[in-house]
Amino acid sequence: MALPDIVIDLPDEAATTRLAEDVALALRSGDVVTLSGDLGAGKTTFARALLRALANDPDLEVPSPTFTLVQLYGEGRLPVAHFDLYRLSAPEELDETGFDEALEAGAVLVEWPERALSRMPGERLDLAFAISGAGRSVRVSGEGPLADRFTRSRVIRAFLDEAGWNDAARRFLQGDASTRAYERVAVSGRRAVLMDWPPPALKPVPKERRFIYRAEDVRPFLAADTALREAGFSAPEIHATDLSAGLLLMEDLGAEGVVSDGTPIPERYHAAVAVLAALHSKPRPRDLPLPDGTVHRLPVLGIEALTAEAEMLLDWYVPHVTGKPAGESARAAFLAIWRPLLEKVADDEQSWALLDYHSPNLIWLPDREGMKQVGLLDFQDMHLGPTAYDVASLAQDARVTVPSGLERDLIARYIALRQAGPGAFQAVSFAESYAILAAQRATRILGIFARLADRDGKPGYLKHMPRLRDYLARTLQHPVLSGLSVWYEEQNLP
Repeated sequence: MALPDIVIDLPDEAATTRLAEDVALALRSGDVVTLSGDLGAGKTTFARALLRALANDPDLEVPSPTFTLVQLYGEGRLPVAHFDLYRLSAPEELDETGFDEALEAGAVLVEWPERALSRMPGERLDLAFAISGAGRSVRVSGEGPLADRFTRSRVIRAFLDEAGWNDAARRFLQGDASTRAYERVAVSGRRAVLMDWPPPALKPVPKERRFIYRAEDVRPFLAADTALREAGFSAPEIHATDLSAGLLLMEDLGAEGVVSDGTPIPERYHAAVAVLAALHSKPRPRDLPLPDGTVHRLPVLGIEALTAEAEMLLDWYVPHVTGKPAGESARAAFLAIWRPLLEKVADDEQSWALLDYHSPNLIWLPDREGMKQVGLLDFQDMHLGPTAYDVASLAQDARVTVPSGLERDLIARYIALRQAGPGAFQAVSFAESYAILAAQRATRILGIFARLADRDGKPGYLKHMPRLRDYLARTLQHPVLSGLSVWYEEQNLP
């Protein structure tokens, strides 16, 4: 949709820099930003600030492309081509500059766009700079997805200002497969992380059965975060919220993880499994209160959810490795094997299941003590489920290889802590449930990574598949999984 013209005052260079950061956070590959205005109106200042924000480098050299026509930047999260069309004598000359190729490769920033306006795509963001008193001003207009994202970015800026983080520097932190994205913000020595999770559309697209249990907005995250912190765990402190806008400003736990050079740090994994033992040591409520007086009820990680997720192997991994869909008889046999296995774990001990309790979501906090040394992230999909699930998530980490010896040590450590704690802990039934849920998780993730590679064009996930196959082969040696092991052999699946 079109962005109505808005005029933004830029009284000083700092204001121009903040606007450039707002645009940088909105940029995606294929976007075009045009900068017009007289000499000295602020175009160069803006362009330099935007490119430095994208590269997260305040000292990035940004030469003027006036004589070269285009300057390419590969630093940061996406490539950018910076065009200066001042020396173009005709719009047709743009075709010889590599403009179309640059647009395919990344984002494009254009100064003096009026020299080739007929060649500019209709969907773009236009910034017209002007001298205004002792400062500058800019008229912003545009159309298309970038205009929508810029509008959202300005909503975030207003939220930060309202929260007392005026003029905060903003840097892209990460995005994921959902509509959720993160920024790192900083001002006056303070740092925080912003979660940007736009609320679902008024008429949401129906979700696949396997995803109906997943969170759709910030409310489940906020509820789980509050519950975890009140229980004594190191979830991020929340600084400010806007639930209707889908924005949270929270404590920045840092970036020190539990791995080193792609290898698990054993003592940190042991600390992480001790957190799970403490989490599971007492009953945990299903209903979690929210600050507005409402309650978030945790979904149950039961037979239906676990089965739907395991089927992803049939839907995506089988075609990925065989080149054809899973046959009906193979599908029926697969589901017939899984049903009694999942019935075994359905009646097991239940607790909070964070679902993705593995290295990308664990932060090491050396200045804290005990279980607080393990910082927790990405728990918006927390369920009420079998306690073995998160232990399997950690001990068979999908992103880094956990050697079989370390896996055995982690399981033994968990069992010893549980047996030393309150209540009667059944180690034999836990070991059986661990095997079932570890197999279910590897099965599910093989399907997910195949889908990400084949449907979503993200082949980088394929590098994790050998690790998951090894985990699955390791787990299928448990007697309770003999039927599933035979099924894999019959399907000739690696």
